Amino acid sequence: MNIDFTVNGRAWGVEIAPGESLMELLRRLGYKSVKNGCNNGDCGSCTVLLNGRAVNSCLVLAAKADGAAIGTIEGLTAGGELHPLQRTALDLGAVQCGFCTPGMLLLAADLLAANPRLDEAELRRELSGNYCRCTGYVKQVEAILAAAAEMREAAGA
Repeated sequence: MNIDFTVNGRAWGVEIAPGESLMELLRRLGYKSVKNGCNNGDCGSCTVLLNGRAVNSCLVLAAKADGAAIGTIEGLTAGGELHPLQRTALDLGAVQCGFCTPGMLLLAADLLAANPRLDEAELRRELSGNYCRCTGYVKQVEAILAAAAEMREAAGA
C-alpha cells in the first residue's frame, strides 16, 4: 500500500508493509528521534504529533498516517531557533541520557497547546505515561513549566 503524508512539513509518498507501525515507518525514513522503548505503548518514547495530537507511534498503524501531518522533535525547531520546550530542557538539565526527551517534549507541546496554564499536578499526571529511567522527573517538570511561562509571556497572556 502507498501512503502520502508530511513529517515536519516535508512531503512523503512511501510504500508501507501490512501491519507496519508508524514508529517503524518513521525510523525507516530516518527519524531516529522516534525511539522504540517498549513497542507496546507503555513508555512514551515513540511519541509523535499526529495532526497536532500526541500519540504513541508504536500503536498507530502506518496506514493511519495517510494524508496526515506528523511532527517529530526536529519539527519543533523553527527558523534555526529551538522551541522554548527544547531550550528550557537543555538549560535546566532536563535531558540526562536523552532517550525519553523527544517523546516527553512532544507530549508537553500537545498539552500546552490545549492548556497553556497547565499546573504542576496536572503536568505530572499527564507525564505518567512517559517513562524516564534516569531521573525523578523534577528537572523535566521544571523545564516544561518554565517553557510554558515563557510561551504565555511571548503570547501576551
